Amino acid sequence: MLSILRSIFKERPAQRQQAEGRPRLSSATWPNAIYAIGDVHGCLDLLRQLEKTIAADAKKLGGEAWIVCLGDYVDRGPKSASVIDYLLAPQPDGLKRICLAGNHETLMLDHLRDASMSGGWLDLGAAETLASYGIDVQSYVGLSRTARKQILASHIPSEHQDFLAELPVVLSLPGATFVHAGLRPGVPLEEQSDEDMLWIRREFLDHLHADGPWIVHGHTPVRQLEIDGKRIAVDTGAFATGRLSAVRLRAKGAPVVLHADA
Repeated sequence: MLSILRSIFKERPAQRQQAEGRPRLSSATWPNAIYAIGDVHGCLDLLRQLEKTIAADAKKLGGEAWIVCLGDYVDRGPKSASVIDYLLAPQPDGLKRICLAGNHETLMLDHLRDASMSGGWLDLGAAETLASYGIDVQSYVGLSRTARKQILASHIPSEHQDFLAELPVVLSLPGATFVHAGLRPGVPLEEQSDEDMLWIRREFLDHLHADGPWIVHGHTPVRQLEIDGKRIAVDTGAFATGRLSAVRLRAKGAPVVLHADA
């Protein structure tokens, strides 16, 4: 997937300076429309429904359209494994899909590499993810680290592990930045850390983003899609609320909200 993204977008120089960091994508030009989808968290049915709505909307507009998924595809909801299968499959007709990393993908990848019971993944929705791969969670937690690694290797496809590892952390265009958690106020985009872009909350949310580009993010659930100055929060807690949300942005014009409801 990463090689395909690199062929479409310019990779920011910051990535070459951070050998262990995630890719950072940018584009100098806009498609006709971009649809940013909030945290999916294993809610495959809602994702399918929302992408059908997006495809119909994009067809009416005409021209090139992108779907930007803002991370957190796994954990908490019931179908994490199937969500990754879906995201790895061919994209909807007439649309390009860009998947960004969320903090839950990072937690899962860290566990796959280490299989340690520390780190908090099992307390943040991993049980549902493991079950979606056919792993008995109660038995799993009692195994040795070596045995857990064997179970993970036999149940979680290498393609899924590559997907988690290769996800970019940010996509920027003139006038808009798409990121999972947010940006640290006062820090240039090229100096933002992966950790902040995946995890930041209060320092970002408490800052008034009245000027500059749109910042479109997930990570912190809101009751309904929230537009606060130039900040757009798209995570409406799909696994708990039954609502998965998206926002449509164009180079000119006001944001448009789309939903899929259980």
